[in-house]
Formats: sequence, C-alpha cells, structure tokens
Amino acid sequence: MTLPHGFVVGLDRHTRVLDDGRALLGGNPTRLIRLSPRARPLLTGRTVCVRDAASAVLADRLLETGLANPVVQALPRHTACGKGNEPSCTYVIPVRDRPRQLARLLESIPSGSPVIVVDDASRRPHLINAVAVQHGAHLVPLAANVGPAGARNAGLRHVTTPYVAFVDSDIVLTAETVPTLLRHFSDPRVAVAVPKITGLAVTAASGWLGRYESTRSSLDLGAHPAAVRPGTPVSWAPSACMVVRVDVLTKSGGFDERMRVGEDVDLCWRLVRDGWRIRYEPSAEAAHEHRAGLGDWFTRKAVYGIGAHPLAQRHPQNIAPAVLAPWSTALVLALIAQRRWSIPVAGSIWALATARIARKLKNTDHPVRHAARLTADGSVSALAQGSALLTRHWWPLTAIGCLTSRRMRRATALAAITDITLEYRRDTTRLDPIRYGIARRLDDLAYGTGVWISALKGRSTAALRPRMVLSPRPPRRRTARKAFPLGRM
Repeated sequence: MTLPHGFVVGLDRHTRVLDDGRALLGGNPTRLIRLSPRARPLLTGRTVCVRDAASAVLADRLLETGLANPVVQALPRHTACGKGNEPSCTYVIPVRDRPRQLARLLESIPSGSPVIVVDDASRRPHLINAVAVQHGAHLVPLAANVGPAGARNAGLRHVTTPYVAFVDSDIVLTAETVPTLLRHFSDPRVAVAVPKITGLAVTAASGWLGRYESTRSSLDLGAHPAAVRPGTPVSWAPSACMVVRVDVLTKSGGFDERMRVGEDVDLCWRLVRDGWRIRYEPSAEAAHEHRAGLGDWFTRKAVYGIGAHPLAQRHPQNIAPAVLAPWSTALVLALIAQRRWSIPVAGSIWALATARIARKLKNTDHPVRHAARLTADGSVSALAQGSALLTRHWWPLTAIGCLTSRRMRRATALAAITDITLEYRRDTTRLDPIRYGIARRLDDLAYGTGVWISALKGRSTAALRPRMVLSPRPPRRRTARKAFPLGRM
C-alpha cells in the first residue's frame, strides 16, 4: 500500500531540520534520520508532496516515525459517494434514553446521509423511535442493554458503505467534521480518523467545572495533528466521534463487547498492533456536552479509571502510568529525596545524559546544543510523570506518606504546583488558577480512585507499575494526562 500522487505531508512542529537539510531530528521516539542526496530535494521547505515512488517512500517513512503529519487541507476531498453513486459513509449512533440529545445530533448530520440509530434498551423506547422516524434514521432496537461497544457492533452489522462514522448521542457535528476526516483515508494504511472534541456551549458549561472541562476534557487530545500510537503524546482516540474503515473494523472483530469502558482504547491499540494507522485531526471538530454537575462529573472520571485493569490484561506493554528511562528515573528520585546532595546529583545525571546523547549526534552540527535541548525536554517530562504518579495514580499511597513524612508533604505540594504550572494556560483556560487547581486535583482523585478500584478487583498492580525503557533517548515532550492510558508520555 503506497501513498497516492498528490498526497502532502508536513514536518511536525517539533521536528528539527539539521545540517542544512541533510538530517531530521524528532519523531516518537526521538530519532535522527539522515536524508540521502536523492531525498533532500524532495523536502520543499517543511513539506513533501508525493509525485513519484521516491517521494512516496520518504513521505511514508516520515509518517511512520512521527516526524511528519498529513496536510489535510492539501489532501483531495473525499467523494461523498462510492460506487453506483451510493453514499460512502454511514453514521451509527448508539443511544439510551437521550431523545433530546439524539434529535440535536441528527439535525447536525448532513441531509441525505445514511444514519443508523441503535437503541440500547432505552427505558422509554417510544421517544427514541419517534426522533429516529422524524429524521429518517434507520432504528435498530436492542432487547437488552449491551453497552456502547455492543451497540456500535450491532449498528456496524447493518452498514453497507465502505466507511462508518460512530457518533455518541451527546455530540454535535459541524458540516465539515466527517468530510475532513474522510480526507485522511487517501492514505491506504489509515483505519481510523478522529476529530478534536470540544465543549458544547450549553448553560451548564458556564459553571466552573464546565469551564474546566472545556479546557481539560479527557476527550480532547490537543491542538495539534498527530498519529495515534501507544507510547506517544496521543496514545489513544475516543469513540465519541470516529470514522473507521468498515472492512478493517469487521476483520478486527469490532469493539470488544466485554468492555463497558476503555473499549475505544482497546480498539486503537489492536489496530496499531496490526499495522494500521490512526490519525488525530484537530482541524475537524465535534462538540460534546460535558458533564458539569460535580457528582456526575466525579463519577465519570472514576469510571474512566476503572477500565485500567481490563486494558492491562489485554495490552500490558501499553498501560504503564509512567514510562521513564534509567537516567530520568534517577534524576526524579534524587530530587524527591530532598537532601543537600539532591540538586548536585540531579545536575550530574543531567550532564551525563546530555553527553551520552551528544555522542549519538556527533556527526551533526552543534551536537551538544541539540542534546542539551533533548535532555531538558526529557527532564521536564520525567518531572511531570513523577508528579502525576504522586498526585494521580498513586494518591492513596501519597496520602499515607504525607501523614508520616514532612518530605513527602513537601514533595506532594511541589508536584501539585508543578502540574498546574505546566498545564495552566491563561490564554486558553477560562478559569482562574485557584479553581483550576481544585478541579485538577479532583480530576486526579476521581481517576486515581477508579484505577485503584480496578486494580484491587483484578488483584493486579499492572496498571499502577511504571515501565522502564533502556533507550537513552529522552521523551521529546510531555502530554496532557487524559483518561487513557494512565498519564503516558
């Protein structure tokens, strides 16, 4: 499967062009790629346009390593119809007792689109039926409640188009959400494309929790396009809104119906394991009606955490709450110790890691400068992950430690402050730092509680254990902590 002519990729914003275009530094994990004399002219500025076999190979390599992303605006617009002038994408909507939200969503779907509404055993099914009939949707009623995964699979069995858009009933689409995502399927290896999930402007969203969710929602994967892969800044994609190749999904067995939460994470990781690509495209947006009541919001955050152990059973290598290199682990432990020697030792570790990375970059211009920048980014990443362990994933142990240790109390306070300092953005957060910090800690408390409940029920600590990687290359950047995986970098 090769990229078609006209396919355009642009270097990721973190990818650095070195040595006058002879090498690229970036990707996930961070790596150095040297361009051959034949390949260098194919990179025009920071883009590569596929025009022949050589440019197709280069563009594909850049996508695979995370050094570049498709330029979606430059990709051909996907035709709205397939063979025989039939629609190419069907909308499948799982719903249970949300007639008002369902009607709102159906009004946002382009007219003429095939729509399947799966009623997952609503308590008042006649209301769902009335809304589906009013909007010309095909209704699939289920006799028993099977959960979102089972409902989506039930709808999938009625799909006859090559693509399916799964959309939750509390979502509102724009006219360009799905058409923009369909452009990514110009890449024959893309199996799933997902949009940016934004907050729906409703009255409840104007409260402080609603404003926090509009900035820090677990479903919002950020402002920049990315490949979705475990171990990268965007390591999973929510099924609240996603477009999928029907043949790929059918062959994979669909969503795991045994999972009531985390089924979307499981699907993403299975598809990536099988060699497929998943794209996150923030230029396409879908608005979600976030939970804004404290009790409902807190419970939902905990439910996200409860999916940790089932995911650990299926994907033990991907679920670690932190992924650290030996040098960054030692650096964090030295600082947590809070001794007179902590800062000198941490500084020495940083200097040694920088020297080791510089040796790997010795054939580039300014290897020490590049190595210092990578090590600095890796140090920030390690401190952020350490803070997340203390305040989120391990908070019950942290609370016990704070009762007996002054150093633990200082470390925990510093971790909380560090987290807010790194994550709070005045230009995007419609909330003052105090209430933002309170919401952040409640978010951590709820999610961490769910993880511990999951671990105790499963009698396993797999979802709580960090993973050590032996590569000396530090993570290039940290990512916001989402519902899954557990604060992975």
